[in-house]
Amino acid sequence: MMTPIATRFVDWNIPELSTLQDSKVYQLRQQLNDGVPMCRQQKNWLTNSVNSNTYFKRSVPLMGYRFDFSDVLKRFFVKQYGHIAEYYAVDKTSLRAFLCGRIDEIIEITD
Repeated sequence: MMTPIATRFVDWNIPELSTLQDSKVYQLRQQLNDGVPMCRQQKNWLTNSVNSNTYFKRSVPLMGYRFDFSDVLKRFFVKQYGHIAEYYAVDKTSLRAFLCGRIDEIIEITD
């Protein structure tokens, strides 16, 4: 089943989705829908974008639209500096690229 490119998540007026076709997030969602795998740079960018936004855990917001990537993201618990935190990432390699400092342990959670 193909994931929709994006869904609207705000109540106010926003531009049409077609105006965002040149954005990196739109092109990545389209690429995944077409069945083309991601390169390392795209995996790192997606992991960074998902974990850096304050709106969603498994999506990237852009101009009032929510680009959902829950079909390619995995859930990880990371032990770092005596604390455990939850992250979503494409794989462990992209998560390590996102995190700074010494990582004690990364555990993938399968539901």
